[in-house]
Amino acid sequence: MKYSVKKLVGYFLVALVLIFTILGVLGIWEIIDMNYVMRKLFFSLMMIFVASAVMLFIFTVIIREDDKP
Repeated sequence: MKYSVKKLVGYFLVALVLIFTILGVLGIWEIIDMNYVMRKLFFSLMMIFVASAVMLFIFTVIIREDDKP
């Protein structure tokens, strides 16, 4: 279970990098408006950061497993 979650997160991050790279190349070639895209990307990344911080808090504080024998 632990390794499948790592694999899933890894594939998700690879997909994000590919999407951001494609958007960057389209912005360089001036096919899309880069200011609009960068603003949306920044706000999207901030939302993902906040959501992951909340999930980290939930998993480490509320749903922690005590490994004491």
